[in-house]
Order: sequence, then structure tokens, then C-alpha cells
Amino acid sequence: MALRQTMNLSQSLVITPQLQQAIKLLQMSRMELESAVRAELEENPILEEAETLKEEDLQRTKEVAEQVEGAEAADPNAQDPQKQDEFEWEAYIEANQKPPQSGMAGSEEIMNYENVITASETLADHLYWQVKMNGFSEEEERAADALIGAIDDDGWLKIPMDQIAEEEGLELDLLEDTLSLIHEFDPPGVGARDLKECLLIQAKHLEEDTHDLVHLINNHLKELEKKNYEAIAKAMGREVEDIIELCKIIYAMDPKPGRAYATADTHYVTPDVYVYKVGDDYVVSLNEDGLPRLKISNFYKNVLKGGKSGDKTQDYIQEKLRSAVWLIKSIHQRQRTIYKVAESIVKHQKDFFEKGSEYLKPMVLRDIANDIGMHESTVSRVTTAKYVHTPQGIYELKYFFNSGISSSDGGDSLASESVKVKIKDLVAKEDPKNPLSDQKIVDLLKTDGIQIARRTVAKYRDVLKILPSSQRKKYF
Repeated sequence: MALRQTMNLSQSLVITPQLQQAIKLLQMSRMELESAVRAELEENPILEEAETLKEEDLQRTKEVAEQVEGAEAADPNAQDPQKQDEFEWEAYIEANQKPPQSGMAGSEEIMNYENVITASETLADHLYWQVKMNGFSEEEERAADALIGAIDDDGWLKIPMDQIAEEEGLELDLLEDTLSLIHEFDPPGVGARDLKECLLIQAKHLEEDTHDLVHLINNHLKELEKKNYEAIAKAMGREVEDIIELCKIIYAMDPKPGRAYATADTHYVTPDVYVYKVGDDYVVSLNEDGLPRLKISNFYKNVLKGGKSGDKTQDYIQEKLRSAVWLIKSIHQRQRTIYKVAESIVKHQKDFFEKGSEYLKPMVLRDIANDIGMHESTVSRVTTAKYVHTPQGIYELKYFFNSGISSSDGGDSLASESVKVKIKDLVAKEDPKNPLSDQKIVDLLKTDGIQIARRTVAKYRDVLKILPSSQRKKYF
């Protein structure tokens, strides 16, 4: 078999830098887009931010765009193989002529003292303070610093002691002795290495006889998890009522003692799209507030006109002009695509907007892609980290895409998210002393015309963070 070299002519799709930028902007979240635009405003002197875009700003940007497109047309290597629709500059300026809204418009801004940030005490701060108050020796303080640094936000010490000793250059015995002192600290249970140790530490803090309680924690945690009080009572030779009283004490303990000092940072979601009900129809509106309104600098445009061809300054300005125009077009294209996808979702999921999650229909990316004439990958990028404000609440666009569950009565399939809502409602209404098993939930759903397997119910229950029936059962 001989090796040969042959030449052939073929066409291939090359993703240009401009198309790469458009794809990158399309999959960005709103916060990432704002950061990217701010960064470009700092780096590109051609770009300027305006409160409102005027007609002359539109005309200037159109002229520059025509120059850039003319230059690209003359260069066959610079053309975009996947040419997008003709850019609608009129739509761009109409979307950006509205002045930014402000809650303090027409009045002087006044400080709201409720919004002043205060420093909260962390778990590590609380533990360090107790070290200073307990008169530790210098060596014990070093060991305590190493141990406190290894304690996580839940209050647990999950790093092995020998690893801490090796990394910090401390003796293992010193660390063990210091850890036993930290176990006396507040909150009770801090510094535990597993659940059993955490509960035992909290049991020792109780000012009463804890012999039976310690024995139960040491030997019967598995039965306690299953709430098998009869087996525990038989093994310990006690009455079931006595075991239940001991279990009440254990249930009152905190398995994650550090949570009281955890910083609860609130993560706010800014919707990319609003859906309003107007009469019997739903109207989609893009949220443009907060997004910078971009225009081309008139100064640099004039510099470009008066310069000489081939000059380094001219080449630099030309490059930055091209970058600015493509950024403006890519952002506008991104907003148009989000609008099209949101509009199509509203059309497919009208029952959801009317009645809620129980009426969500099965839908896949292909359904929306075929409706708006785009590729599925484009729809996937649009729906990632984008949120819509609806009459039913704020949802990620991906929420509306669900697999279908067949109906036993031959009717329309139900979305998996609707089935999860039904399972959650059934569990919320169950008798706590006689909780529903997975098979019972299957039977109840079947009466509503939903054909579903028991393992699927178990999977959805895990997703909803609902415990099995044996662990949901309450005896008191």
C-alpha cells in the first residue's frame, strides 16, 4: 500500500472572530454582558456611553458600519460565511431612546441607612475570640489557629488531623488535646469530625444525666435514622416512651452548628424579559434598564476622515471602529434573539402563564428552534442564565423545557416539572404519622391519569429533596 499526496477543492465553514463574539455575547448572563461592555468601553476609545441615543448618533453609527462593511466586502477573507439578517438600525435606536429609569428622578439622592453594609461576626472570629478568652499557651494558640482555619462553615473539621499536623509542622498529640478544648467552645458541637461526634459533644453540654443518651448515639444511630424506636427500646431494655423522649433531645440538636454564623448573601436576579398580560394576550418586553447605550465617538470619526491612508493611527482607529460596530450589532442581535425565543415560549406555554406550573407542557429545544427558524444550539445558548418575569413569578428560560410523561387516559402528555409539583403537593398534604410511600404516590398519580414508574417517583422525590416515607414519619 503506497502513500500518495492528492489535492482537492472543498468548501468549509470558518467561524470568524465577529461570529465568535456574537456567540459569546449570546450565552452571557445579564451581569456578564454588563461587565463585558464596561470593559470594552474602557479599552475602546471609539465607544461612548449615552443616556439616550439621538438621531445623529444613529446616523454616525450607520455611516461607520457602511464603511466597515465596505472594507470587509473588498477583503474576501474577512467576510462572514454565516451572514446574519440585515441589521435594523431603526429598531436599535428605538430600543435605546428611552432614558434610564431612576427611583430618585428629580430629587437629590438621600442615603438609606437600611442599606449600609455592616460587618458580621464569622464562625472563625467567634472561635478566635474564645481562644483569647481561655488563656491558651503559645503552642496551644498555634494549634487552635490551625484547627480553626480547617473548620468549615458548617462547623465541622473535615481535614484529617495528620494532614494538618504535617502541613502546619505541629505534633499530632498537641492537635488532639487542643481539639478537645475547642469541643468545649460555643456553639456546641463545633470541631466535630462526623455526625456521631457532633451529637456526642452536644450531649455532653447538657446539664443532666446523659448516660442513656450517649449510649443511644454511640450504638443506635442507624435505627434512629429509620425511626425504629421499637428496635432501640428492645436493644437498650427500655420502654418505647423513654426512647422517644431521648430521641426528642437528639432531634433538637443541630447537626451543623456553624450555620448560625454563616453569612447569608442574597443573590438577586434581574430578569432579561418581562411578560405582561394585556387583555387576553401576553406581551413580551425586553428589559433594557442597566445595559449601556453605545454610540460611536464623533471625534475619532472625524480624525479618521482627515488622516492619511496607511498611517498607524488610522489603522488603529479603523480597527477599533470595526470592533465597536460589531459589538453594537452583536448586542442588538442578542436582544432580538432573546425576544424571539421568549415570544415563542409564551406561545407554546400559554396555559402555564394562565394557571401555573401544573399546566406546563412538555417542550424541547427543537420545538422553539423550528418555530423561530434558528438552530437548537442557538436556543440553548439563549436560555442559559437568562430569566423571565411572568405573572407566575421569575423563572429561568430553561425551566420551560421539560420531558413528557405519558397520560394513562390517552390525553396529552404532562411535563416532568408538572409531575414534580403534583408529587410535592401530595407529600405536603399527607398524614405525618402515616406518610405516603413511593408506590402509594404512583397509585394516586394514576388516578389523575398520570402513568409513571415507582423509580421515577423516587428520582423526582430526590430532586425535590423529599425524604423517603420511613424518614418522614413522625411519632410525636
